[in-house]
Amino acid sequence: MSAFAEVGDLDVRRIWNGVTARAVNSDRMTMSLVELDPGAVVPEHSHGQEQIGMLLAGSMTFTIGDETKTVEAGGTWTILADVPHSVEAGPDGAVAFEIFSPIREDWDALERESPRRPRWPSPP
Repeated sequence: MSAFAEVGDLDVRRIWNGVTARAVNSDRMTMSLVELDPGAVVPEHSHGQEQIGMLLAGSMTFTIGDETKTVEAGGTWTILADVPHSVEAGPDGAVAFEIFSPIREDWDALERESPRRPRWPSPP
């Protein structure tokens, strides 16, 4: 297996309705590119992984614990393990870069969608 990959060649996994992710795993971390359709909702949930992220495009309103904020491109977030959180994508959708530790093994069982060009990076 190569140490390199193009984001457009990664499997597309359906996380929730209107929310997909492409992931790269190492032994201890998952790096992901998450795409949210306009108005897509990630319901409140929690997991044992720590999660950090940066919004690359669009906007989304995040609730982490008891704090809510609308994040725009360049905004970041930190979610500690087992903290409840939810997201609603803005009117143009969103593209987020996120890292989880330990890895998201649960994503291996998720439904896969047909390969397609990612929304980020923008086509030349």
